[in-house]
Amino acid sequence: MANSPQARKRARQAVKRREHNISLRSKLRTAIKHVRKAIETGDKSGAQTIFNQTVSTVDSIADKGIIHKNKAARQKSRLSAAIKAMA
Repeated sequence: MANSPQARKRARQAVKRREHNISLRSKLRTAIKHVRKAIETGDKSGAQTIFNQTVSTVDSIADKGIIHKNKAARQKSRLSAAIKAMA
């Protein structure tokens, strides 16, 4: 347990930051799942619309440092390729 007042405050802040980061990461995963579900249904225009919204979510979370920028780029690339592969 933290002994100094400063260490106690930092521990409180760490808990708050962790909860916030977890919620953002969950939001990211949900957005990606929505795109994958749209791809499975076969609706290319709908999937593209949802993908465009997801791209902004992925970018904002990567900018905040929740995920690495390369991971964000990889996820966007794979989703885009899956949409393009739809006939």
